[in-house]
Amino acid sequence: MQSSIRNRLLAAMSPKDFGRLEPKLELIDLDVRTVLVKPNQSIEYVYFMESGLASEIAVNPDRQRIEVAHVGREGLVGKPVLLGLDRTPNEVFMQVQGSAFRMRAGDLTEVMDKAPSVRALLLRYVHTCLINFGHAALANGRYNIKERLARWLLTCHDRVGRDELPLTHEFLSLMLGVRRSGVTQALHLLEVEKAIEVRRGLIVVSDRGKLERIAGGSYGVPEAEFERVIARPEAQDIRPPELAASRKRRPIQFDDLEA
Repeated sequence: MQSSIRNRLLAAMSPKDFGRLEPKLELIDLDVRTVLVKPNQSIEYVYFMESGLASEIAVNPDRQRIEVAHVGREGLVGKPVLLGLDRTPNEVFMQVQGSAFRMRAGDLTEVMDKAPSVRALLLRYVHTCLINFGHAALANGRYNIKERLARWLLTCHDRVGRDELPLTHEFLSLMLGVRRSGVTQALHLLEVEKAIEVRRGLIVVSDRGKLERIAGGSYGVPEAEFERVIARPEAQDIRPPELAASRKRRPIQFDDLEA
């Protein structure tokens, strides 16, 4: 079963560690707007994403909302459980329809307590999420809307795994924390440069290389860190099939950033 898994955390586990989780995993379909984590409520399940895109939303007492992260096949929804917590003030819901392996939070905690190697891998994943949060803040503070939009589209492209991204203007506005008019203008600029094609409710990545050049340094470091600590840790080298994809689709590596 592990050889057919698309989730990169499950694929990176040793066969023995995956075997500890497998009896507790349940593959389920997830529709758009399905809520996976409710704010300030006990987290019953964690989700190892197989396809689609889940959005993590921060909400303050004034009901201001912004996306702080999104999770696709590279990760897991329910990160507080990995840190020994049972809830979060953030909300997580499905933005792009997909599927996931669902597992009860208590079952995962029990496995981590018995298998330090499982805990170590999942905590390395939390580390990559913290790096991603930091670089999202850097992008928001130091890059313009067009560059930030290019970065977000690249990260969505990585996670969804296809060129057609069913992202609405409303969602892009939530992602970037800007008005829809600003999103529309930035999309037009990317379309003029033939990096993307905009259709109703759909963004098509026409030229990923151009998106990477437009995003510049706002994209690449978190992706390289994920490859370093998850896909190619020193203790193992279990690499899912997508790592052998063409150069056009591969994440930027540290050597690229230093060139």
